[in-house]
Amino acid sequence: MAAVNQSYVSKFIWMLEAALFDAISGLARLFPVDSVSNFGGSLFCGLGPLTRANRVAERNLRIAFPDADDTEIKRILRAQWIELGRSLAEFLVLDRVVADTGRLQVEGEARLGAIAAGEGPVVFISGHFSCFELMAAAIIKAGVKCQITYRAMNNPYVDASVRKNRFRYGVRLFAPKGLEGARELMKGLQRGESVALMNDQKFNGGVAAPLFGHMAHTAPGPATFALRFGIPLQPMSVQRVGPGARFKLIVHDQIRLEDTGDREADIEAGVRRINAFIEDRVRARPTEWFWVHRRWPNEEYRKG
Repeated sequence: MAAVNQSYVSKFIWMLEAALFDAISGLARLFPVDSVSNFGGSLFCGLGPLTRANRVAERNLRIAFPDADDTEIKRILRAQWIELGRSLAEFLVLDRVVADTGRLQVEGEARLGAIAAGEGPVVFISGHFSCFELMAAAIIKAGVKCQITYRAMNNPYVDASVRKNRFRYGVRLFAPKGLEGARELMKGLQRGESVALMNDQKFNGGVAAPLFGHMAHTAPGPATFALRFGIPLQPMSVQRVGPGARFKLIVHDQIRLEDTGDREADIEAGVRRINAFIEDRVRARPTEWFWVHRRWPNEEYRKG
């Protein structure tokens, strides 16, 4: 009986959270895009440093930039909170950002067109850079048939609202779980569809590969798919170019992995190249990465 009551309580809390999300989303849509973006940046600039995530972000910055002094760390820390707040707020009105051609420029757009026209499939890879949702929108807008993956939220009601929000700009998402999810992605590749995966977060049991000079467990999926189907990795990134909610999306040169016949070694080499791509993007624009995630092994955080 206690378990049943707890289930009802959890469901009620989930529904309240979803109602709050929908209310905030509806309110945001009453205002201009830049106003929403600015508000999000200001809100997180004030609240972010008060959270436990601030300690995680600071520790991550010191892991990645051991030679940076306290002033520089504080500058990046503050700026990344502003960026995170902007990006989260912009998600609520992202269909308006996508629809406004003056807000998004695409560098390498012809490459997306070529993939859509038959040069695919590819394995799209990227990380949580700035308003990262724009990358999925650009892939779909270019006409690329693609399985775009994401991690489903714990609250199924909020997850449904988030998916509905993404539908506004044409993105249909797939949340792969375990072996069955991997099989579905492979079926998509066999049909000639591309797959898109974010590859910059900790993946327990993944391949240990260097990131900023420290070993980081990383999902082997993108490298595995690319090697199995003999197709390239297609890196992408997005940058804020301002003022306000204005961005540049970059379709980078493709990465072709070497197939030596030693599958384990080849996958590890692929993961290393992916991590190197992520690191290069972060070093170039450190304020625009998702620093609040525990990217490295737990022992790295006990040192801080």
